[in-house]
Amino acid sequence: MTKPRAPKRFLPTSPFKAPVTPPPKQFAVGDQVTHDVHGLGRVIGIEDGIAAFVDFGSTQERILSPYAKMSKL
Repeated sequence: MTKPRAPKRFLPTSPFKAPVTPPPKQFAVGDQVTHDVHGLGRVIGIEDGIAAFVDFGSTQERILSPYAKMSKL
Protein backbone atom coordinates (compact mmCIF):
# COMPACT_ATOMS: atom_id res chain seq x y z
CA MET A 1 0.00 0.00 0.00
CA THR A 2 1.16 3.49 -0.70
CA LYS A 3 0.55 6.52 1.43
CA PRO A 4 -1.20 9.53 -0.09
CA ARG A 5 1.20 12.27 -0.99
CA ALA A 6 1.41 15.25 1.31
CA PRO A 7 0.18 18.51 -0.22
CA LYS A 8 2.95 20.65 -1.63
CA ARG A 9 3.63 23.80 0.31
CA PHE A 10 4.55 27.15 -1.15
CA LEU A 11 7.73 28.80 0.03
CA PRO A 12 7.81 32.63 -0.02
CA THR A 13 11.29 32.59 -1.57
CA SER A 14 10.23 30.33 -4.44
CA PRO A 15 10.59 31.75 -7.97
CA PHE A 16 7.33 30.05 -8.95
CA LYS A 17 3.87 31.50 -8.48
CA ALA A 18 1.84 30.47 -5.46
CA PRO A 19 -0.96 28.01 -6.24
CA VAL A 20 -4.32 29.69 -6.62
CA THR A 21 -7.06 28.28 -4.42
CA PRO A 22 -10.47 28.33 -6.10
CA PRO A 23 -13.15 30.35 -4.32
CA PRO A 24 -15.63 28.25 -2.33
CA LYS A 25 -18.81 27.31 -4.15
CA GLN A 26 -21.82 29.42 -3.24
CA PHE A 27 -25.39 28.20 -3.56
CA ALA A 28 -28.67 30.00 -2.95
CA VAL A 29 -32.15 28.74 -2.21
CA GLY A 30 -33.83 27.84 -5.49
CA ASP A 31 -30.61 27.05 -7.41
CA GLN A 32 -30.83 24.00 -9.63
CA VAL A 33 -27.88 21.67 -9.03
CA THR A 34 -26.49 18.35 -10.14
CA HIS A 35 -24.81 15.83 -7.85
CA ASP A 36 -22.57 12.94 -8.94
CA VAL A 37 -24.47 10.41 -6.79
CA HIS A 38 -28.01 11.80 -6.39
CA GLY A 39 -28.53 13.46 -9.80
CA LEU A 40 -30.57 16.63 -10.45
CA GLY A 41 -31.99 18.62 -7.56
CA ARG A 42 -32.99 22.01 -6.23
CA VAL A 43 -31.53 23.77 -3.18
CA ILE A 44 -34.23 24.18 -0.52
CA GLY A 45 -32.12 25.46 2.37
CA ILE A 46 -28.66 26.76 3.28
CA GLU A 47 -26.56 26.59 6.44
CA ASP A 48 -24.01 29.40 5.96
CA GLY A 49 -20.75 27.81 4.82
CA ILE A 50 -21.62 24.44 6.38
CA ALA A 51 -24.18 22.60 4.27
CA ALA A 52 -26.93 22.84 1.68
CA PHE A 53 -30.28 21.04 1.85
CA VAL A 54 -31.17 19.71 -1.59
CA ASP A 55 -34.41 18.16 -2.83
CA PHE A 56 -33.62 15.46 -5.40
CA GLY A 57 -37.26 14.54 -5.97
CA SER A 58 -37.24 11.10 -4.39
CA THR A 59 -35.08 12.15 -1.43
CA GLN A 60 -33.87 15.22 0.42
CA GLU A 61 -30.19 15.32 1.36
CA ARG A 62 -27.93 17.54 3.45
CA ILE A 63 -24.78 18.07 1.38
CA LEU A 64 -21.77 19.29 3.36
CA SER A 65 -19.33 21.94 2.22
CA PRO A 66 -16.99 22.03 0.16
CA TYR A 67 -19.59 20.49 -2.21
CA ALA A 68 -17.00 18.42 -4.11
CA LYS A 69 -19.57 16.33 -5.99
CA MET A 70 -22.16 19.07 -6.55
CA SER A 71 -22.27 21.85 -9.11
CA LYS A 72 -24.72 24.57 -10.11
CA LEU A 73 -26.55 24.35 -13.43
